[in-house]
Amino acid sequence: MSDEEGPSVEKTNSEDSSLPEQELESVEEPQAVEETESVEETQSVEETQSVEEPQSVEEPEAPEDTEAVVEAESVEPEPAEAPRPVDEEASDSTEATVDESANEVTTVIPVVPAEDAPPSEVVDEVPATEAIDEQTEQFEPPAVVVPPKPPRPEFVQQYDTQQLEPIQQQYEPVVREPEVVAPPAPQQPVVPASQSSRKWVKPAIAVGAIFAVAAIAYGVDIFTSSGKTPRGTQVAGVDIGDLTPADAEATLRAQLGPRLVEPVAVHAGGVDSEIVPASAGVDVDWSATLSGVNAQPINPITRITSFFGSREVPVVSAIDQGALDASMAQLAANSDRAPVEGAVVFENGKATGVSPAAGQALETQQAGSTFAAEWSDGGVVDLPVDEVPVTVTQAGVDRALQEIAIPAVSGDVVVNGRDGKVATLGVDQIGEVLTFTPDGSGGLTPQYNTDAAIKILTPQLASTEVQPKDASFTFAGGKPSVVPGVVGDLINWPDTVKELPVLLGSTASRATPAVYGPVPPALTTEAAEALGINEVIGEFTTGGFEYASGVNIGLAASEIDGAVIKPGDTFSLNEYTGPRGAAQGYIESGIINNGRPDKAVGGGISQLATTLYNATYFAGMEDVAHTEHSYYISRYPEAREATIFDGAIDLQFRNPAKTGVMIETIATSSNITVRIWGTKTVDVTSTTGPRTSPTSPNTVTLPEGPGCVASSGAPGFTVSDTRVITDHASGAEISSNTRTVKYDPVPIVKCE
Repeated sequence: MSDEEGPSVEKTNSEDSSLPEQELESVEEPQAVEETESVEETQSVEETQSVEEPQSVEEPEAPEDTEAVVEAESVEPEPAEAPRPVDEEASDSTEATVDESANEVTTVIPVVPAEDAPPSEVVDEVPATEAIDEQTEQFEPPAVVVPPKPPRPEFVQQYDTQQLEPIQQQYEPVVREPEVVAPPAPQQPVVPASQSSRKWVKPAIAVGAIFAVAAIAYGVDIFTSSGKTPRGTQVAGVDIGDLTPADAEATLRAQLGPRLVEPVAVHAGGVDSEIVPASAGVDVDWSATLSGVNAQPINPITRITSFFGSREVPVVSAIDQGALDASMAQLAANSDRAPVEGAVVFENGKATGVSPAAGQALETQQAGSTFAAEWSDGGVVDLPVDEVPVTVTQAGVDRALQEIAIPAVSGDVVVNGRDGKVATLGVDQIGEVLTFTPDGSGGLTPQYNTDAAIKILTPQLASTEVQPKDASFTFAGGKPSVVPGVVGDLINWPDTVKELPVLLGSTASRATPAVYGPVPPALTTEAAEALGINEVIGEFTTGGFEYASGVNIGLAASEIDGAVIKPGDTFSLNEYTGPRGAAQGYIESGIINNGRPDKAVGGGISQLATTLYNATYFAGMEDVAHTEHSYYISRYPEAREATIFDGAIDLQFRNPAKTGVMIETIATSSNITVRIWGTKTVDVTSTTGPRTSPTSPNTVTLPEGPGCVASSGAPGFTVSDTRVITDHASGAEISSNTRTVKYDPVPIVKCE
């Protein structure tokens, strides 16, 4: 404001010093206004042109403490609007439209102050920029007393509010006479906008303080947890959070380590069991497990949530694959279950169905991996199993039961034999004959076991049959003669039971006749006469055995007496005699056990084997299998003897001739003779070589008793035997074979 006093200048708008800067800044900077130097003086003071009030523009309410001015004549201000937010003011200031009459020049009339009123302050000239802003505001100015001042030009800047551009104004000198003006009305205090924003100060300070405290707490937490595991970290339920790595490992070893030797419950299909991790080759890889613990988190949210939760770090297991596989195989032996196939069974003459049920098989490889990964979780480890499907459906079982099985047990099956004899297959025996197998399509196929039926029926009609008998030889008059064979009359059981399926499926007639037929003997009379058994072609005799051995020798000799070996057939001493035990009449006698004399039931038969071997040796039979004694027995020829043991060591020979041969045995209390009868075609000679490579016996001391047989011992040696076979008719050599035998020394046995 200028210091020079002069007439007061009426302002078209109030000068509001308290308007916020934001509101002023919301109005575009007006273009520079060119002041008009010429002022029209022809206009009289009293004839002040009336200025039309510009159309109202929505502006914020002007403060009530604005300096009072005197309105121009015929200018009626519109009521002021209520204050609005700054954003709306800015918007209104740019969008409001103003009547074109606002562009006219406003003439300000000076006011003569009253006599008693004190002079008021001189009103400064309104700057152009302020006038621009003030014209956009509407208010109701109060009347004030303005002291007289010399007239001076006044400038009022107006804007074209539609274009927001300043309108060129002209200065016009106005001379005002002092006049009495009513005192100003009381002004209402206006709260500055800055005060309305003070209510947010305290909350802002509080929020800032909270953030400051949080930042400090965050920094302290970062600092104090540095070098430690993240808070809330757990391994297999063991809390290792907020610990140094060394303490975390020590805690983990102390709490998790003992669980390696505790059984862990496992579930495999429908089977529950337990496995001890250490026994299954499972251990903890401590280093790898702890390496899975993350570093301290930087995210503040993560750090805050760690106070209220936990993060599980998985255990890394060290595996002994061999031990783990063995453990899973052992578990599979208990958990695997074969499928139960649908079937039909017979019990006590009744047929019942068996419902199918799928089986299961442990997936050993996957099960091992699952156990190694989950053993530390603290719960039951569910191991994977494969289902083993069934091939028979329940419908297939029901169909077989109703259509086949139930009719089969509706009654006995009868076979009628000769002389009024019958054989019966009872309903309680049907299950031995009738069974079922899967047909591959979900059903069951019946299987008829005719052999089992024949086995049940045959004994019941045996008395109605005539058994065939082979032709045999007798030595009446010192020469063999043929005893004619007998043709049998036997039931042809395969033909008899071939209608068994029909009989079992019938609920009416369930009887069938036995089919009989002739059965020739294995060796007919004609075949026996054609064998050419008419002379002795080989013979040998041994003696010197004790009584017990003589009993066993005589019993075995009677078993093979008269045995006929057809051309090309092989004879086996063990097979022909069968078992030689106490049940067959054999008694305990001397044997050689592990190179030492001993006793056993059936002992002494080796002397019969040696005698038979030599008889076949000179008869020109082919040696198939024989074994010498481990040490030499003086009553047998060197390198030309044989031992035998029931089920272990056998004597076998083959008949290479075109004619048959027969065995004749003659046993006495002191010796045994074996003769081979047939047709002589070859001659046989034997040459025994000298003893070589002698060995001395060892001394063995055994506790005195029945198990100890004293022996003076004998040296061992090696010897050979050569057999030469020549043609009986021409004398030509057919073969020459040498056999070398090494005998062990007979130990000196002392019983003490």
